[in-house]
Amino acid sequence: MFERFSRSWSLIKASAGVLAKDRELLLFPLLSAICTLIVAAAFVLPMFGLGALDGLREDSGGGVSLAVYVVAFLFYLVQYFVIFFFNSALVGAAMIRLDGGDPTLRDGLRIAGSKALPILGYAAIAATVGMVLRAIQERAGWIGNIVVGLLGVAWTVASFMVVPVLVSRNIGPVDAIKESALLLKNTWGENLIGQGGVGLVFGLILFGVMLLGAAAIVGAAMSGSGVLIGLVVAVFLVALLVVGLLQAALSGIYSAALYRYASGEGSTGGFNASLLEHAFATKKK
Repeated sequence: MFERFSRSWSLIKASAGVLAKDRELLLFPLLSAICTLIVAAAFVLPMFGLGALDGLREDSGGGVSLAVYVVAFLFYLVQYFVIFFFNSALVGAAMIRLDGGDPTLRDGLRIAGSKALPILGYAAIAATVGMVLRAIQERAGWIGNIVVGLLGVAWTVASFMVVPVLVSRNIGPVDAIKESALLLKNTWGENLIGQGGVGLVFGLILFGVMLLGAAAIVGAAMSGSGVLIGLVVAVFLVALLVVGLLQAALSGIYSAALYRYASGEGSTGGFNASLLEHAFATKKK
């Protein structure tokens, strides 16, 4: 187990090395964040402005109206499409770098654009899963929370390589999900520990940033300077944004590398050959 963790941690560091060579990869999660905020505003603000939320909450029978489910599904669908689109662009650009190329923002967007239909199909599946999990959670109380948590983790792990599969192959979303789950069976250790490693590292970083930010804000408040308070808050928010962008970029690069070696596509630049040779050996039956 320790050996698996060591290999996965080395792969995370190698992913950081790839990001250091192509810092423009950070633009993909940034664009994704901006577009998801725009989508959220496009759905929420008109409903607030028109007072539609009050009318959508309940139907005449006291339950949640069909319109709520329709709007929620459409919101999930558009949000997931935006997220998967820019994640596909990130993974596609990362694969160009892993092949020894020098990707641009346009290259990533071009790759994602060519896969728009499968990405939309995958977004529809993910939106459906999200709606089902939400329905279970609302109807089963605390037991539902536990079930939803377990199912959510299982879905996240099993679908971790769907985007790299869609980017690399001309297949539909259903087949991509099946292949992602199949690859998970062969690389479950690296998949789980790799995702957990990225999450743990950035969780600790985020915790540290929040502690420092809180201390800095308190110190600025004690000074009584409104300008200083605003400046400290702005720096704090930028720091949170940078941490989030780094985590998203490294996760995308990691998933691209994991897929390439799990599928047996051979070695690529930026990763130690010996590490990759052993890290993605097929799990023994």
